[in-house]
Amino acid sequence: MASNPPGSCCVVGVKHEGAPTGSDVKIGKIDAYLAQPEQSKANGAAVLYVADVFGIWQNSKLVADQFAANGYLCVIPDLFNGDQLALDALEKGFDVMKWIAQGSNGSNPHTPEAVDKIVVETLNWLKSEKGITKIAAAGYCFGAKQVARHVKDGINVGFFAHPSFVTEDELKAFNVPLSIAAAETDTIFPAELRHKSEVILKEKGDPYQINLYSAVEHGFAVRAELSSKQARFAKEAAFAQAVTWFNTWL
Repeated sequence: MASNPPGSCCVVGVKHEGAPTGSDVKIGKIDAYLAQPEQSKANGAAVLYVADVFGIWQNSKLVADQFAANGYLCVIPDLFNGDQLALDALEKGFDVMKWIAQGSNGSNPHTPEAVDKIVVETLNWLKSEKGITKIAAAGYCFGAKQVARHVKDGINVGFFAHPSFVTEDELKAFNVPLSIAAAETDTIFPAELRHKSEVILKEKGDPYQINLYSAVEHGFAVRAELSSKQARFAKEAAFAQAVTWFNTWL
């Protein structure tokens, strides 16, 4: 594995304050959140935001709005058919792998294969309905694997924040520029797997970047405790990392 499967650190975090400015839309039957840039700032490119297990919620909407403020149309598809997790509803010891395999009701799996069609339909929607030809993809935790799986479907540049579930073969097949934001403390993407990923990316030959942020844990790019100076810096710097990477390679 280039990164381990999701674990307990994937289901903790802090809800951020702010008023999202995007809108709820439908992509076929898929619910989605769409953040659109001001016309004067639009750069003609899009960011596919592939979420962690919390899906479309306050924090992810605010990050999508930030991408829009930087000129990108940004869409977050609902990967979980309304079954995303909620911070205030999780019990200690929650089995995230069981939830991925079966969903909350036992019949709504969130396996990579189940999510694939949602990501593909969203990419096709960006191209056909929105006329987008330059697509960046930002995958957070659970979402990183889907970015890796769908480079072949029209993703031009990628960004991972604290990735989980990505296999070595998926990383080797990632044939566009890739930037990774990593946490110092992360059992899902620990130092040994981060170093292994660096070797794979170097041997592969496409442009890559791995930034390591000190004093933060898995999930910091979306769910950081913003009262901590170091956590706030890491979250904001990881976002700037993504935008700079997209601006450079799109």
